[in-house]
Amino acid sequence: MKKARFTEEQMVKILREADQAPVAEVAKKHGVSDQTIYGWRKRYGALQPADVKRLRHLEHENARLKKLVADRDLELDVMREISRKKW
Repeated sequence: MKKARFTEEQMVKILREADQAPVAEVAKKHGVSDQTIYGWRKRYGALQPADVKRLRHLEHENARLKKLVADRDLELDVMREISRKKW
């Protein structure tokens, strides 16, 4: 998996800078293309750096909860299968 050059917080800071100055100028300063900045804007548009940290935390928590629910559903299916068997 390719590692990103910039963290999400850095991306948002660059976006806030691009809000104040021309996109081409900011892109050249940071060594990225204009399209990269527009892609970041599409993903992180109105977020602030603190919001990105909170979003990442919520995504991790959501993944953990989904795994718990999947495990619980699997256990329920196994218990139903066992209870259906005629001994």
